[in-house]
Amino acid sequence: MTTTAHRGSAASAPAISPYQKSVADYWNQERNAVNLRLGEVDGFYHHHYGIGDVDWSVLEGPADTRDERTIAELHRLECAQADFLADRLDAIAPDDRLLDSGCGRGGGSLVANKRFGCHVDGISISEAQVAFATEQAKKHGVDDRVRFHLKNMLDTGFGTGSYRAIWNNESTMYVDLSTLFAEYARLLARGGRYVTITGCYNDTYGLPSREVSTINAHYICGIHPRSAYFREMANNRLVPSAVVDLTAATIPYWELRARSSLATGIEDTFLTAYRNGSFQYLLIAADRV
Repeated sequence: MTTTAHRGSAASAPAISPYQKSVADYWNQERNAVNLRLGEVDGFYHHHYGIGDVDWSVLEGPADTRDERTIAELHRLECAQADFLADRLDAIAPDDRLLDSGCGRGGGSLVANKRFGCHVDGISISEAQVAFATEQAKKHGVDDRVRFHLKNMLDTGFGTGSYRAIWNNESTMYVDLSTLFAEYARLLARGGRYVTITGCYNDTYGLPSREVSTINAHYICGIHPRSAYFREMANNRLVPSAVVDLTAATIPYWELRARSSLATGIEDTFLTAYRNGSFQYLLIAADRV
């Protein structure tokens, strides 16, 4: 496997479409407390949701510390999601190189490095995210092995076969899957692992529901049908080895978030979509053949 080092840099902007520029502009300006307050708990800033049973006792007790307890519980659930993804990255050695594609503020990259001691490249089309994540790597003392880059996940410019594993955590809905998976088939070494956790609309429901359309508008994204993931993986030498439906596991997170000070107004839409069966939350792991 090629292990040529990739230096982190936000100096030159990648070629992106007008739509991607609108997404980059959104994330460059984004200061949502639901992302920032949770990351302040322990310095791992994630841009995804959570899974697992809620400890509802956080809503009990002194009112003046309820918000602090609730935020810590929400962060525990999102960390559980990040760990669940990392569990599926297969056997990773310290010399292996991993790609966190659509890295956000870098929490997932730091989780992977902490667990495996490996090299991680995180990429985003948001200059603000790359700068923030780079600073976090320095604060954690791992900037020699975890680096962040201003790059387009559809055309990274990284070396062919240079990665042992690649993942997307709730970021595939911003790109065309056929182009994305073709790039990953190029980047992954033979036998390498790809993992995604994503929301997708349920093909058996029919067309996207009203709730799915509302989520698309809220996040400026385009949620794909479930079938598109498997079709485009098959077209690009990625063979699924595990599929886990996390829909039921994420509902408690959304129920707690709806009752927190960090609620953004989209919580009931997610809950309705999950419960009516039009929207699903999946983990898919696949191997490059």
